Amino acid sequence: MLHVAHHPAYVSPAAPGSRFSFDKYGMVMLALKESDASFTLHEPEPMERHWVEAVHDPDYVEEVVSLSVPAHKERRIGFPIIERVMRRSFLSSGGTWLAANLALEHGYAANSAGGSHHALPDTGAGYCVFNDLAITANRLTTEGVARRVLVLDLDVHQGDGTAVLLAGREDIFTLSIHAERNFPARKARSSLDIGLPDNINDVEYIDTLMSVLPQVLDDFHPEIILYQAGVDPHAEDRLGRLALSDAGLEVRDRTVIREARTRGIAVASTLGGGYGDDKAEIARRHVASMLAMADENRAMGPRHG
Repeated sequence: MLHVAHHPAYVSPAAPGSRFSFDKYGMVMLALKESDASFTLHEPEPMERHWVEAVHDPDYVEEVVSLSVPAHKERRIGFPIIERVMRRSFLSSGGTWLAANLALEHGYAANSAGGSHHALPDTGAGYCVFNDLAITANRLTTEGVARRVLVLDLDVHQGDGTAVLLAGREDIFTLSIHAERNFPARKARSSLDIGLPDNINDVEYIDTLMSVLPQVLDDFHPEIILYQAGVDPHAEDRLGRLALSDAGLEVRDRTVIREARTRGIAVASTLGGGYGDDKAEIARRHVASMLAMADENRAMGPRHG
């Protein structure tokens, strides 16, 4: 059974003056329904403002809430902050929080949005408004839901915002494996960064992942992984520089679940990046990712953590 945090307001047309559309998230749900897989939807609540302000500058949060984000920040984000975008940003963070709690119960759960890893303390960036990964990791540890959290970012782009927001935390570890020559041009410093050369293939990618992930899990001992499971390392992704196949992405995701669950660690995934002209194909890649992880989680049996 796949447990998915999803809210209808995740889906929204492009804001005026922007080419970025949130319709991918609706297509993901359509593709999930067409897969005939067994899944349960869970509707999140918006993340409470004080938890957002715990990692983001309260002045920036107020700019978002009051729909007064300066033009230069909107350009950096990639779209205007209008009411439905503002509401979606709080809901997406709430969805990652919900997915984390579901994962702690079931072993694995997914947010059908989220993974906004470029959002920085006082601004959004790269199609990201609030950093749901940092917000959720901080709340998990602050409330004592988990003592240690690993944020595993396997999107093709470095999780620079997450690295900045969670820098210096002994209870949160950030691991980013990304294309070195891709956005952002100026990389932040995660707890551990692995910058990959262009056009790396399936075998080389999995070898790299396995050269670091088991050791991090054994040394850091997280109770949960917040997994930015972007599908943009795919060879056909418009914004990627790597060369993974569909099969390579599946091995990647199954590997994450297997390595985590073998150690009694829960995994909550976020949708992350995936870009191309064929949005239905991108949606199917996201769905294949979630289903592969749910299947591997099921094969591992009940969680005892």
